[in-house]
Amino acid sequence: MRKTAFCLAGLLAAIGLTQAQAAEWKMDTAKDNRLEFIASFENRPAPGVFKDFDVRLRFDPEQAGAEQAGAEQAGAGQPSPGQLDVSVRVTSADMANADINQAIAGLEWFDFARHQQARFHASDIRRVQAGRYLARGTLTLKGVQKPVELPFTWSAASGAATMEGELIVKRAAFGIGTGEWAATDVIAADVKVKFRIQLREAS
Repeated sequence: MRKTAFCLAGLLAAIGLTQAQAAEWKMDTAKDNRLEFIASFENRPAPGVFKDFDVRLRFDPEQAGAEQAGAEQAGAGQPSPGQLDVSVRVTSADMANADINQAIAGLEWFDFARHQQARFHASDIRRVQAGRYLARGTLTLKGVQKPVELPFTWSAASGAATMEGELIVKRAAFGIGTGEWAATDVIAADVKVKFRIQLREAS
């Protein structure tokens, strides 16, 4: 019994040490950070940006790689001890056209009056190949929560890092474009989301 307790204590200590090694990262607001969305209107791209957002990350890419070692051929490895939190002020959406901006504020689109924030939270971050990772979490948008997989690349040096990627979001799943806009022949079902985030290691 004593030997079992000793082994269990050692295992818990090792897990605690692994979690402690994950660095805290904050978005560097002095840099050029981009969060874009690209809809499709009559088969033509209709781009926009969110001007106000924040990214916080607890992440150790080396640990993610260590946990995934030997499983490259099997797909994503085990989740690393980490957490990704993204908050977006939806009311900061800008599609570079005053009439369109007024329209997307309405009930059928983002519904600014009732849903001013969107959030993505993930505590499952896995390496899929060298320099490429996948964060599996929950996106909360317009009062709806759905599981979302967020792929990203990661490069870091001297306490600074760049996180970049893109994903497809199904607008209907979050009630974006209802009523006469629910059909997908004019405005496509898929919306591409692209991001490029500069981060710095928190002191």
